Amino acid sequence: MNVPEMFGSMVFNDYVMREMLPKKVYQSLKNTMVEGKALDDDVADIVAAAMKEWAVGKGATHFTHWFQPMTGITAEKHDSFLTVDKNGCVIMDFSGKELTKGEPDASSFPSGGLRATFEARGYTAWDPTSYAFIKDDTLCIPTAFCSYTGQILDKKTPLLRSMDAISREAVRTLALLGKHVRRVNATIGAEQEYFLIDKNDYSKRLDLRLTGRTLIGAPAAKGQEMEDHYFGSIRPRVKAFMADLDEELWKLGITSKTEHNEVAPCQHEMAPIFDNANKATDSNQLTMEMMKKVAEKHGFACLLHEKPFEGINGSGKHNNWALSTDEGENLLDPGKTPKDNAQFLLFLTAVIKAVDEYQDLLRISVASAGNDHRLGANEAPPAIVSIFVGDELGAVIDSIIDGTPFTDRASSHLDIGTGVLPKLARDNSDRNRTSPFAFTGNKFEFRMPGSSFNIACTNVMLNTAVADALKAFCDELEGADDFNPALKALIKRELEKHRRILFNGNGYSKEWEEEAERRGLSNYKRTPDALVHYCDEKNVELFRRHKVYTKEEMESRLEISLDEYQKAIHIEAATMIEMLRRQIMPASLRFSSSLASSAKTKESIGISADAERALCMKVSSLCNELMLRTENLDRCISESPEGTEAAAFYAADKIIPAMEAARKASDSLEAISDKEFWPVPTYSEILFYV
Repeated sequence: MNVPEMFGSMVFNDYVMREMLPKKVYQSLKNTMVEGKALDDDVADIVAAAMKEWAVGKGATHFTHWFQPMTGITAEKHDSFLTVDKNGCVIMDFSGKELTKGEPDASSFPSGGLRATFEARGYTAWDPTSYAFIKDDTLCIPTAFCSYTGQILDKKTPLLRSMDAISREAVRTLALLGKHVRRVNATIGAEQEYFLIDKNDYSKRLDLRLTGRTLIGAPAAKGQEMEDHYFGSIRPRVKAFMADLDEELWKLGITSKTEHNEVAPCQHEMAPIFDNANKATDSNQLTMEMMKKVAEKHGFACLLHEKPFEGINGSGKHNNWALSTDEGENLLDPGKTPKDNAQFLLFLTAVIKAVDEYQDLLRISVASAGNDHRLGANEAPPAIVSIFVGDELGAVIDSIIDGTPFTDRASSHLDIGTGVLPKLARDNSDRNRTSPFAFTGNKFEFRMPGSSFNIACTNVMLNTAVADALKAFCDELEGADDFNPALKALIKRELEKHRRILFNGNGYSKEWEEEAERRGLSNYKRTPDALVHYCDEKNVELFRRHKVYTKEEMESRLEISLDEYQKAIHIEAATMIEMLRRQIMPASLRFSSSLASSAKTKESIGISADAERALCMKVSSLCNELMLRTENLDRCISESPEGTEAAAFYAADKIIPAMEAARKASDSLEAISDKEFWPVPTYSEILFYV
């Protein structure tokens, strides 16, 4: 396998553009990509012709505007290159107009009230900053998606706006420090966790097929307590999947770099190399799609739900975030002496200020029914947003705030007690796996996003909040009479003001929850509790100030998120009822009847049947309880109120507890039922397949 030759072979990337486009056209397109300049119609026609020629040469027959509606997944409408010329001959053609603009139906996607059913027209607009690619013999053109009236209906457009906002303010900030750059990019490395289970087991579980998680299931005798799966030897079958996945991702120009077993049985992780936020988001959406497709070829089902199995680790998507200039300088690199690095300290302070002031938005950006099950347990961070900076950086911050000298007492190398092993360089911070937002050397790792998430929303929130902090700093420093003292005073003041968000300890402890409350930090444990703060005045003003969202666009996203939450809970509840009534109850009753029959037979010939009678009574009692719990759950669904917000809170307050009660009865039955009677694969079978 020639990886360098394969990499990006299905991407209309910079190398292909240089080869196929006239020099002036190429330069015009690059100016659009780098500086955001408008693209001339004539240039679009030439680019479209080259794209078509390249795509057809790769076997493509169709093209599609590939976009990211508010469903969280991607959408496509395919058209063939086929057209008929004036002589009636069939030719393959693709125009600049077809490249730059498409017209999918806008009313059938979530709009949060921005569009009615009869207002169907929508537009997709080519995003030239993200490369086109070929997938399934189709040329895919990354696009933004908006309504007929121009309101945004996708996740890409606000991300691009937020990237412009943070670039604008970071460029201003660097200019104050004597550096002049054209652009600063938010760069992302999205670690993707997932489960692989046998497809046969998956097909027998209605809950997995309809909801992505197991709604019932007693714990297996063994879970992850032996800690023998994490970084363990990868099964040959899984390794074959990973090899094929790498190949498909590499063809699409996705820099799949790291792969390993995760903590839970059947759980794995893939991590790419950093890219700018827009490309990284597109790549992650493609990665999730390819994981599912490649898994099927290997007889697996790929689960991207945040908590497919109760009692073991869920799956997250760690959003590694940094800032980089167009010259490649990482603005979050502390260097060898962070205490003397004014540039680093200023950008660090901006991030701390942003996370503290908009902790609610970061929590909102990861809010979902699935992620509620994950946060706060099994190595996932809690719902309280805080920042981990490590001991060394924490000491630097303390010295700035307290006005005391900083002494670096940490050795730069680790002595591990034997001369035969090389000296290991010590990082400037440890890692804290319970921290939601951790500094990890030269970047921040936001660990709260769920595995199924589109990371655009998280990075919109983060980019805009940091841009706002930088704007406030620039507004103050640009008018300073004496810059250096003003800079030092600003950093000291802002670090002291936002010190409350810094926490290096155990995020799971009860003491931290109490301390966080004393500090005034928010703790929104459930999705509706967080979402209702989305359109708080300070948040609306933030996005208005940086032209990322209008108030109407924010209100639509709030409506969509609440609706998505309550619908997810309703689907889970209805699925659970179907499984309990049509599978679990009948199977348990058959088992009970078998026990009763066995007892009767033994007693008819004078043999004691105490065991059968006791077990039969226990099964019958649990069946009665399960029937009552199922009826209660059914009643809860039927009594759900009107109104999206009311329905979301009702789902959290009433339906989820009713589901948990029904599950408890079902799992108790599973624990004592004859395996031959149990109608669905158990955790032991699913998680420990051969």
